Amino acid sequence: MSHSPPRDLIDEATFEFTLGNHTAALAKLDQALTLEPDSLDGWLARAEVLFDQRLLDEALTAAERAHQLAPEDVHVNTTLSRIWMERGDKQQAEHFGAQARMMGWKQELQGPADAED
Repeated sequence: MSHSPPRDLIDEATFEFTLGNHTAALAKLDQALTLEPDSLDGWLARAEVLFDQRLLDEALTAAERAHQLAPEDVHVNTTLSRIWMERGDKQQAEHFGAQARMMGWKQELQGPADAED
């Protein structure tokens, strides 16, 4: 299976992140997002790296961009919930957490074959 350059950069950034190299991870994600500005995986990965560094404002911006691209994505809503909780906004955190749970339940009810659609 061949990957696109943005996908390869996101994969490399994920690897850098697992090694604890946040600077390299963010640089690769910036490159990927320059090539593909509407990359859900790129924005979500950026949010997670920034969240790990406790750069909450920047993480929120990235997560909100991911949410614009995929408001029904469980991972995006979970990330937003975690960021809002760290920022001290329990109401927002609970809102996005509830959204993530409902989406998760919906996926479970659809079953594996339907969830892929």
